[in-house]
Amino acid sequence: QGVPGHEFVGEVSEGPSVLVGKRVVSEINFGCGRCELCARDLARHCPDRKVMGILGANGSFAEYLSVPAANLHVVPDGVADEEAVFTEPLAAAFEILEQIQLGLGDDVIVLGDGKLGMLCAQVLKLTGAGVTVLGKHRQKLSLIKRTGVRTLLLDDWKPRLFDVVVEATGSESGLALALNAVRPRGTLVLKSTIAGDHNASLAPLVINEITVVGSRCGLFPPALEALAQKKVTVTPMIEKVYPLAEGVEAV
Repeated sequence: QGVPGHEFVGEVSEGPSVLVGKRVVSEINFGCGRCELCARDLARHCPDRKVMGILGANGSFAEYLSVPAANLHVVPDGVADEEAVFTEPLAAAFEILEQIQLGLGDDVIVLGDGKLGMLCAQVLKLTGAGVTVLGKHRQKLSLIKRTGVRTLLLDDWKPRLFDVVVEATGSESGLALALNAVRPRGTLVLKSTIAGDHNASLAPLVINEITVVGSRCGLFPPALEALAQKKVTVTPMIEKVYPLAEGVEAV
């Protein structure tokens, strides 16, 4: 129960004077501020955290929203609202680079042509790695292709092995597909948070010595910097804009 929504850009109407009137985006995890993980700047993993619009804290599908001031980041002047609203998922894409080393010569595939998959592909391409996106939808893949990322339609998929596989399908079948695409001693990055049970055998992870990395929320500064420097393109992903009064129809 509660108000959903966790990706937003807004203007501070009440709070610290240095923030009032500023355009801001917000990290979505509200840590307790007292535990060991919070002390290590890992509030997004705090066992007692609240998560905006998801767990114990109202979200952004509203006219006004209250969040801890420490979670706010000022949006650079050159970043439009329509771009800034992508900061949270873009930060999640940049989290991959906090967790693994990538560079020239690495062969990477992103499974899933949704918005998160699109963002991950653009971020990973910034490292100089060769990046391919595998998806089901021609129209979505055409958007990705415009950013210079290679694309493959699932119907045309002929399995081969990659150094790094990023699973961002949001489907239960994604894990099995990912396991069949990662080379021995390669890395599998899991972005999907599927609540259902998986029936895939984990034996190949041991036999092929695969490194598995769970990857969720990320830091906002790299995302805002990338938007400000136009290193990533996000607005083509906007299909339609709805007023708040038509929020139910939008969902």
